[in-house]
Amino acid sequence: MMQLWRLTATDLANLIRTGQVSAREVAQAALGRLDAVNGRINAVVAHRPEEVLAQADAVDAARARGDALGPLAGVPVTIKVNVDQRGFVTTNGLRFQRDLVASDDNPVVANFRRAGAVLLGRTNTPAFSLRWFTTNQLHGETKNPRDPALTPGGSSGGAGAAVAAGIGAIAHGTDIAGSVRYPAYACGVHGLRPSLGRIPAWNASSPERGIGPQLMAVSGPLARSIADLRLGLHAMAAADPRDPWWVPAPLEGPAVPRRAALCVRPGGLAVVPEVEAALREAARRLTKAGWVVEEIADTPPIREASALQLQLWLGDGYEATRAAAEREGDPAAIDLLEYFREPAEAMPPDAIAKALIRRATLAREWSLFLTEHPVLLVPVSAELPFPDGLDRTGEAGIERAFEANLLQVGLAPLGVPALTVTTGLVGRTPVGVQLVAARYREDLCLAAGAAIEASGVPEMPIDPV
Repeated sequence: MMQLWRLTATDLANLIRTGQVSAREVAQAALGRLDAVNGRINAVVAHRPEEVLAQADAVDAARARGDALGPLAGVPVTIKVNVDQRGFVTTNGLRFQRDLVASDDNPVVANFRRAGAVLLGRTNTPAFSLRWFTTNQLHGETKNPRDPALTPGGSSGGAGAAVAAGIGAIAHGTDIAGSVRYPAYACGVHGLRPSLGRIPAWNASSPERGIGPQLMAVSGPLARSIADLRLGLHAMAAADPRDPWWVPAPLEGPAVPRRAALCVRPGGLAVVPEVEAALREAARRLTKAGWVVEEIADTPPIREASALQLQLWLGDGYEATRAAAEREGDPAAIDLLEYFREPAEAMPPDAIAKALIRRATLAREWSLFLTEHPVLLVPVSAELPFPDGLDRTGEAGIERAFEANLLQVGLAPLGVPALTVTTGLVGRTPVGVQLVAARYREDLCLAAGAAIEASGVPEMPIDPV
């Protein structure tokens, strides 16, 4: 008997479109899987089965009428709890937002609905969506389904854990410093951070974001196949006038030579042997698929870009965020913000203005580099996925995490797309690589990612350990 919850979004959409299965059958299978495994990983923190089935029935009714179906018709997807979904609470992992019920959908959620997706449930995030670890005092702790001793990543840790465990075929995540890419890495799935302006987003329930988040935070998909990331991106990227940053750029750019640059130690990053081995194996896979891979010693400035990301974050609302963390009483958020207190308070009044000016220079340097090297192959992290709670072990743990995840932070202010491709396991610990391309060239990341994926990936979905 076919286990529908195991199938990819691409396969499910085809089966539903051709009438081989109903959207209700798919929804029932997804709900059954959620009930069977979510209690062990706490990936989904809110869902309403009757609404899930009603959405599926609407898809089946549309097909019976002969209506045109959207590309995700009947496909179960999850939504991160930090974006507005009509009728649900936008908690962002915070007790003081437990009553913040959204009256309208965030544009990315609206785009999922227009594509016919069935919204299965809301996934967990750390308080304020602030960490590479997913715990909060409202919804509790999310576990990595591959190994509960490892972080599921963050801040889209619930999304990564859900899709790895077969709860939904595509998961929505957000990324300002790796919050899509790192959970994908930690949970052994794929995750795409799109270009700034590619996917529209806006929460009507919340105040307007500061300029730092406006320039660096994006929504993106996590999935178990590169084809599903492409399908999810196409659905999520539809226009919405509520986001003035949205750009009507084509999803497929002009043909370019299949050239990739491999950089094992960008910015002098000290990678562990397992990460270097994964990078070199990915380069071999690309070469086998007909790509020309050139190893380079370094990239344009990535440490400076990382420092700039922190300036734009810390210099734009640090005191308000710190006060909110004290109000929430979340110890992990407080500790992280305390770690950055001194540099935040030392920033001069013109720090943001200077950071924005310097951002233009760095973005130009990277743009020129990515014109010469259409795809860049680099680490996701210098280490294998962290032990869960590493950043709660004191300053040394926070320093270790930020050093290892240099590229998670540094790529964010540049506006470029970046893709995590899971490639294998070390024991039961996932490992993978990161692909980067020029702005609005997600298609190049996905093409290279598909070539790497074709030579093998970890088993997924999996039963939680």
